[in-house]
Amino acid sequence: MSWSMSLSTSSTRWDARLWGVLLTVSTVVGLDALDVSMVGVALPSIQAELGLSTSALQWVISAYVLGYGGLLLLGGRTADLLGRRRVFLVAVAVFAVASLFGGLVDSGPLLIASRFIKGLAAAFTAPAALSIITTTFHEGPARNKAISIFAVFGASGYSAGLVFSGLLTEVGWRWTFLLPVPIALAALVAALKLIPQYRPETGSGYDFPGAITGAAGSLLLVFAVVEAPEIGWASPRTLISFALAIALLVAFVFIEKRSKHPLLRLGILRSGPLARANIGGALFFGAYIGFQFVVMLYLQSVLGWSALQTALGFLPAALIVAFGSPKIEPLIDRLGTPRTILAGVAAHVVGYALFLGIDKDSSYAGAVLPSMILLGIGFTLAFSSLNIQATAGISDDEQGLAGGLLNTSVQVGGAIGLAVVTAVLTANGGEGVHVLDGLTPALSVVTGIAVLGLLVAISGVVKRSRAAQPELALAATK
Repeated sequence: MSWSMSLSTSSTRWDARLWGVLLTVSTVVGLDALDVSMVGVALPSIQAELGLSTSALQWVISAYVLGYGGLLLLGGRTADLLGRRRVFLVAVAVFAVASLFGGLVDSGPLLIASRFIKGLAAAFTAPAALSIITTTFHEGPARNKAISIFAVFGASGYSAGLVFSGLLTEVGWRWTFLLPVPIALAALVAALKLIPQYRPETGSGYDFPGAITGAAGSLLLVFAVVEAPEIGWASPRTLISFALAIALLVAFVFIEKRSKHPLLRLGILRSGPLARANIGGALFFGAYIGFQFVVMLYLQSVLGWSALQTALGFLPAALIVAFGSPKIEPLIDRLGTPRTILAGVAAHVVGYALFLGIDKDSSYAGAVLPSMILLGIGFTLAFSSLNIQATAGISDDEQGLAGGLLNTSVQVGGAIGLAVVTAVLTANGGEGVHVLDGLTPALSVVTGIAVLGLLVAISGVVKRSRAAQPELALAATK
């Protein structure tokens, strides 16, 4: 018997062991969010000390995305096949070491390398953590509550990262890399004690050809996307990278069709809710990551805000998510994930559109704060709902795969969104103090990406309504 069967419960009243497992894996997800937000606020300080251009600075974020988005699918399936506990523990340890390394280096390339290694580690911790939760708590109210708490840690980690980054960057940006080290070590000790051994039930086969082609294709695709704004979308190197990535991914599909133990069971993609969650998640985060990058530069380069002021400027959105997510589970149970996702995406579209009219004389309360409030509301509604929809109806032995798919979509979407927005920003003179020149074009792209996500969310509501009509007609005849 697997440990997930012995611990899982459909009740929302849990014992200390269940709470311990949930809080431990949620802490690691919160740590990932903490790390991302702290680096975001520290970017201008890193740029000034290491002499990085805006395009090179993008790689401090994109290197993490490359490792994370490129290997998430491999990480998720590895957790299913080799054991969620084992994968989780090793990845958390690697994350701690990479954090320490990043805080000690003194060159841009080494810093970027440490970010890639941290992204690689997160590619294994994130799907393992989500699959531990989804196999521990039965689908329905119990799982919805657990995932909502999971989301709270992500939001709390993000908001704490903003505040800590603002404070620590005033002392030195290196401390933003060192802070995650003790948190990761504490989570590692707790995981060793609380998460029981897990014996995979999917057999001993491992799809090495699929793992190699899938990981190589994903890495090359994300690399091509994040590198293109700097070297040109039509440059020979970019075109060759895209061609090789497509060839590798096509080979991956052929291998998976014939493998006895596929890394990715292609039939899982036939699930409409899962597909919409992945596409919607990619667009949702693609828009947000691009927005965050532009606004961070705007607040510090144009308005001259300090790192702490910038952190506090983003704080209202994060606090809304942190306090709102624990209360979202009853709303999801009542309305369903398609409607809550639609409401969340709509809030983001309006928030981005409001920011389009901002200039160097705009006030925070009148121009910035309304967008931040809408972003917080949007995340509260959509984040938990996307996670629930992406894993609903999936068997326990493929929960890591489902979680890996969603996180891959989110990270690749974020990479593409950031790359496109950065390209538009720099093409319109948005370097240094001239960020304002490229602000409106870049934010127009952000809003456009969010509108595409809105259309995907609307399709989900329409599909659900059509599916419900025969059931209502049948009930009326009884």
